[in-house]
Amino acid sequence: MDQALYYFASGLIKLFQALPLNFLGQVGRFLGGLVYFVDARHRRVAIRNLTMCFGAEKSADEIRALAKENFKRIGENFACAVKSSSMSMEQLEGHLVMAGVEKLFLSHLTAPTASIVVAIGHFGNFELFAQLARGMPLHRRATTYRAVRNPAINRLLLRLRKDTGCLYFERRTDGLALRNALRTNNLLLGLLADQHSGEHGLRLPFLGHDCNTTKAPAVFALRFAAPLHTAICFRTSPGQWRIEIGDVIPTHENGHPRALADIMLDVNRAFEVAVRRDPANWFWVHNRWKHSRIKTSAVKAGEDDEAPELPGNENQTAGTG
Repeated sequence: MDQALYYFASGLIKLFQALPLNFLGQVGRFLGGLVYFVDARHRRVAIRNLTMCFGAEKSADEIRALAKENFKRIGENFACAVKSSSMSMEQLEGHLVMAGVEKLFLSHLTAPTASIVVAIGHFGNFELFAQLARGMPLHRRATTYRAVRNPAINRLLLRLRKDTGCLYFERRTDGLALRNALRTNNLLLGLLADQHSGEHGLRLPFLGHDCNTTKAPAVFALRFAAPLHTAICFRTSPGQWRIEIGDVIPTHENGHPRALADIMLDVNRAFEVAVRRDPANWFWVHNRWKHSRIKTSAVKAGEDDEAPELPGNENQTAGTG
């Protein structure tokens, strides 16, 4: 059964990769709109999240319309990600604009032997974050992912991810390998920072409500003396995206490490600006504000002797996670 599913999914991916990107985006939008009507559970999650964050400024009809557009965007981005993961930088030239790469280059000049950590989120075609190292030939792209339960599908996803030339580390089993790679290579490490992080996270405000926030970008930036940035992927039109690199986030103040909570609060604030700029561009179907127990230790720099649980995306189809 697993093998049959593998061959079916592999054939579907080959079909998607043969289609023009703009047409594929329209197919994805149709499928996303269909899922909006049949997937009641995630529809309720998206409407609840949007109401909690925008209910004071948008009507119920506007919230539902935004939720429906969000499903269409997710379908569009997932469908396009299947093809974009197999496209070269040259092939993506007419579809992807990179803004602010000079900020990464400046960080490299400031710390030429250090890796660079980039806090990323589920914005637009977030698989395109695998292209972040454009203009940074001395840095190897790397990120984390979470393996799916089905071994055949996981094998297929790994094959797609390797096509991007990016290093992928499984969030639950490859922590040591990632830390060793950071010690020996100049990595451009993208870490997802907008998902619920369980008991290992920090309770911080996001869009006006407290949520569990990963501390991994702050911990790795401090531990490996790596500059920390954010990056947002905006969908500007069907099959067109713009990745914007944020300014460096300070990890030290007056010669001392900043608290992890203060660093990650800066990341959350950057994400808030991006969400408000284009609300449909974010991943509202994730239960971002669910409540869970938080371990209150290790909220300051230097208190966390063990690496935090690595963030990883369990919703992706290919590429960065």
